[in-house]
Amino acid sequence: MTFARPDHSIDLDTLPRMPVWVTSERAETLEDVAFLSGTALNHLHVVLGHSEVPQALLRDRLALRAAEACLAFSGRPERAGELRDAVHLLRPGDLPGPAGETCLVWRRAVERPVSIKALGRALSAFEPGQIGTWLDAGKGAPVARAATVLEAVLTDTPRSDVSALVLADAALAQALSWDHLVPLLAPGLKRADLRKQGDNLRVACHRAIVSSAVEVSRIAVDLTRQATHLRAVAPKLRAKGAGDAVEMFLTRDAVAPSALPLPDRSARRLCDRLVDLGTVRELTGRDTFRLYGV
Repeated sequence: MTFARPDHSIDLDTLPRMPVWVTSERAETLEDVAFLSGTALNHLHVVLGHSEVPQALLRDRLALRAAEACLAFSGRPERAGELRDAVHLLRPGDLPGPAGETCLVWRRAVERPVSIKALGRALSAFEPGQIGTWLDAGKGAPVARAATVLEAVLTDTPRSDVSALVLADAALAQALSWDHLVPLLAPGLKRADLRKQGDNLRVACHRAIVSSAVEVSRIAVDLTRQATHLRAVAPKLRAKGAGDAVEMFLTRDAVAPSALPLPDRSARRLCDRLVDLGTVRELTGRDTFRLYGV
C-alpha cells in the first residue's frame, strides 16, 4: 500500500475521520486484516504529518499508554496515575521501581529519532549488535516486519516483553520512514498474543494496529487543539520563565511544578493560572504533590 503524502495545510477539524468500515469489519484472513491495518496506518500517517501536532507531547503520552499496557501483561496493578507518580515525583537517588522503569524505557525509546544507538540507551540490557540483529530480522511490509521482530526477540528472550514491543514499534517506524518510534502495538495486543507465532502473530499485530491507529488519531487531534490553545495564551503570561515552562508542557505528558524553571511559588501560581485558562489539567486530584499536563 502506498501511503498518502501528509498535507501540512490540512485543518484537523476538517480532516476526514477513519472510515467506519475499518473498525466495523471483522476480517478473518491475513490478507483482509492486512488491508484494514494498512488503511488505518495511512490515515494515522496523514494525521501525524500535520505540522501543528505536538509530536514530542504525543509520543510521551503514548509512551505512558504503552507502559500501562505492558504492566497489565505482567499482571501488575499500576495504571497511568501511579506511573506518572513513579516517574515525575522521583527524588535524586531514588529508584523508580519496576513500574517506573517500564515507563522510563518507553519514554527513552520515543525521545530520540530511531537508531541503534538511541534504542541501546533505552534498552540498556542488550548490546547494540543484538538490537541490530533483531531489527534486521524484520522483512516485508511494515506490520509484517514488526511482527517478525517481535517474534524474534521473544524467541531469543521470552521474558523481554517490553523490549520486544519497543523493537517491534521501532521496526514499524523504520518501515514507514517515521523519524521517531510511535508506540502502537502494546496497547492493541492482548497478553496471549505475545505467545503466538507466524501468521497468527501477524494477524494479531494487524488487528492491534487498527485499534491503536484509531485511538492515537483521536489523541493526536485532542492534544493538537489543546496545544494550539496553550500557544495562544502563552504571550499573556507575565511570569519570568513562563515561555520555557509552556515549552515543557508542550513536550511532556506530565509536569511537576518543581520541575518548571520558576521559583516554587511562581511555578504553582503559573500552573493554577493555566488550569483557570483551560489550557492544562491537574492530573492527580490531590492537594499536594500535584502534576499537570495538557
